[in-house]
Amino acid sequence: QLQLVESGGGLVQPGGSLKLSCAASGFRVNRFAIGWFRQAPGKEREALSCISVNGGGTNYADSRKGRFTISRDNAKNTVHLQMNSLKPEDTAVYYCAVPKEYYSCSPNVRDFGSWGQGTQVTVSS
Repeated sequence: QLQLVESGGGLVQPGGSLKLSCAASGFRVNRFAIGWFRQAPGKEREALSCISVNGGGTNYADSRKGRFTISRDNAKNTVHLQMNSLKPEDTAVYYCAVPKEYYSCSPNVRDFGSWGQGTQVTVSS
């Protein structure tokens, strides 16, 4: 059974940084693609980034290029999302997930089937 647990969220001031973690159990993170998503109040869930089996990362929004970086720690069986220069509009619940087909990154939320419970990120002064 694939299980994911997000952590690392919290309250941060604009311009600050957070590093989110997605701890996996039931599978090895280097055998599956894993994506990061977020959902702000009243908005649809959106894809942020995905790391493929070979370790390559993809960001899905030009506005976040250079601010969000996905990485993987195989020893800890964890995927991270480093977020820098945070803005109030980054406030959302952040989720990680595994694609339904396990190995292929995708910008489409519907292509992902195993989700964590989410971690809240609030950017405010």
